[in-house]
Amino acid sequence: MTLVNLSVTPMQLMRAYGLDNIVYFPQGMTAEFDARSANFLSSVGLPNSEVFNSRGDVEDPYPDDLDPTILGSRFDHYGIPCLAESRSWWMLGYLFASLVAVDPASGRVYAFPEGSAGYIALHRDVESLVYALVEFRKLEVDHDNDVDPEELSRRFKQVVGAFDPTSFMDEESQWNLSLEELEHGIC
Repeated sequence: MTLVNLSVTPMQLMRAYGLDNIVYFPQGMTAEFDARSANFLSSVGLPNSEVFNSRGDVEDPYPDDLDPTILGSRFDHYGIPCLAESRSWWMLGYLFASLVAVDPASGRVYAFPEGSAGYIALHRDVESLVYALVEFRKLEVDHDNDVDPEELSRRFKQVVGAFDPTSFMDEESQWNLSLEELEHGIC
């Protein structure tokens, strides 16, 4: 597969997170998986960091008949209710305190906030999620260099919102909550 019309390249992701902090998905995942998302996950990948943990928990062994990447199976294992429409979605990782999953049919990305029984639309697709994570990495670097938190928040919302407004549509979106914490000096 070729990388056609992608806004996030493998090189951008490597520059932001380093080669050791990128997780790739197998190319032949499933026939039901959105082709663009499958291509992106296998060729560009997902970052792994303190903000977005995309690596599975190797300390938590699963039974052989359990696929921990499929939400229904994972939630059943932990005794957590899983809404019918999200049972076939794939877990991508954790963004702060929210489990992040992709609907393999549509490619849309959703967050399951900790302590909530439902989910929030987070990104239109996996590429948008990674775009936001690359921009957030830039924000982290600038924050470490004492750039004004309100300016960082404004810039992040402007740049990421122009790429995908879904990220900020819900007030309870993990992005909105994290930027609010940044502005108030909590992080």
